[in-house]
Amino acid sequence: MKKVLLQLDTGEHPSPFDAIVAVDADVDVLLSHSGVKPEDVRGLVQDAFFTRGVGDLKSTAVWVGGKHVATGEKVFKEVQKAFFGPFRVSVMLDSNGCNTTACTTVARLAEEIDLKGRRVVIVGAGAVGLRAAKLLIDEGCDVTVSGIPKDRFEGREYRRARGLTTAEERDIRIAEPEDDEALKKLLDGASIVLAAGPAGIQLLPESIWREVDSIEVLADFNAADPLGIEGTSAQDDMKDYDGKKVLGALAIGGPKMKVHKTCIARLFETSEAVLDVDGVYEIAKELGAKDLGAKDAG
Repeated sequence: MKKVLLQLDTGEHPSPFDAIVAVDADVDVLLSHSGVKPEDVRGLVQDAFFTRGVGDLKSTAVWVGGKHVATGEKVFKEVQKAFFGPFRVSVMLDSNGCNTTACTTVARLAEEIDLKGRRVVIVGAGAVGLRAAKLLIDEGCDVTVSGIPKDRFEGREYRRARGLTTAEERDIRIAEPEDDEALKKLLDGASIVLAAGPAGIQLLPESIWREVDSIEVLADFNAADPLGIEGTSAQDDMKDYDGKKVLGALAIGGPKMKVHKTCIARLFETSEAVLDVDGVYEIAKELGAKDLGAKDAG
């Protein structure tokens, strides 16, 4: 029985990235749909699983992707609502790579240091940062999501534009430093700092993070110039900077690809897998992200 993956992408075009990874993960047939809205989901999913007998449904799975994470979350919920009785297939959500990236990063951090009781500051409230916050809270960390000082955000109001409101709605503690000095005070006492803002904005000047003695590990989700953490490299793989270890975006990216492909393979082991952020995190921890070298993408 051929493995068929139904790709439900909320964007104008289905993601070539997601499609290529699916092919590399040995999916036999990829059915790609773009511009998928929540109201479209039931018909598409049921058309997919009604073609096969109940015993063969593990050979069909659903992937939810696209750039717009909030819409992807709605589509993901509608996929599960389309199931009934024995008619169900495995499903995964990874809009904009949010789950695989966050889960791989936190799994790596968990292997590097004991997370329980750690104070964490996540600068930027994008989808990856919010998921990392959720995972770190579950691991026993004291987490604060911070906005970007306004003078580095071109005058735009960060709360509305980049998700601080969403963080607040999810009961994640937030802070809104007005300037670099306020950000430095916020970081004081934190042992883990993540740069999780939008591409093209430097979040942590070197003059700030190097002077905060409490910081032990920093991670940057942005591989494009300028990096989120000034004075580091996207290829840093727990590189030591005078006692502070830095995990760069490219060092996250290699293991992330391994997690991504493994998750796709797991979809076809059963008809009941639901790989949301928690499901992906379990796989990332099982793989042992520390042993997934950045040069080994799969």
